[in-house]
Amino acid sequence: MKSLVIIPAFNEEKSIDRVLHSIKRWSPEVDICVVNDGSTDGTSRVAKATGLAHVVDLPVNLGIGGAVQTGYLYAYQNHYDIAIQIDADGQHDPADLRNVIETVASGEADCCVGSRFVEHTEYIPSFFRGAGIRFFSWMIRMTVGKRIFDPTSGFRAVNRQVIEVFANYYPDDYPEVEALVLLSRKGFITKEISVKMQTRAEGKSSITPLKSIYYMIKVSLAVVMTRIRNVS
Repeated sequence: MKSLVIIPAFNEEKSIDRVLHSIKRWSPEVDICVVNDGSTDGTSRVAKATGLAHVVDLPVNLGIGGAVQTGYLYAYQNHYDIAIQIDADGQHDPADLRNVIETVASGEADCCVGSRFVEHTEYIPSFFRGAGIRFFSWMIRMTVGKRIFDPTSGFRAVNRQVIEVFANYYPDDYPEVEALVLLSRKGFITKEISVKMQTRAEGKSSITPLKSIYYMIKVSLAVVMTRIRNVS
């Protein structure tokens, strides 16, 4: 099946080359679209120099939601059967790509989430990140009745039907949790499989304790709105 890896990237010039080569090493058959989200460094230049990906340069920073939706628009317009989100910071292990793709390609699920917690792994989140993940797992279960162990994971694959949904609408800010609720409301099947999370090699996470609190409040309100509004 025709598969596209979508990589939203903002100021990731130090890691993007390694990420692209690693993806092609483990899954040479996939295509890659790097969505350069208004970076002020050499992210676009480095990605293009590899010759391994199509690079979409956004003129301004749209944030993670806008960048990911741009990737889904590219996937939809170019008739891909499966789209896979991977972060540009190198934490997602491309060795897990085939299993994530196969879960969707086989028809087991419409969306496959690469989970750090559905089975025991060596990954240990910070206190605030872990608290947020547990809270959103609980909230999704209370909202749509489904248990998702790793609702904030940005490593996920979806089929053609979900690509079309996300090409038309994708949550703007901190979208991972809201997107799962949206899919559940539309009757799509989501499945988690265990993946490894690598240590971030370059840069640092933007999630601070204060941002964690803001994140939890904002996403909670978005999830509630997604639950009560008409999503047809």
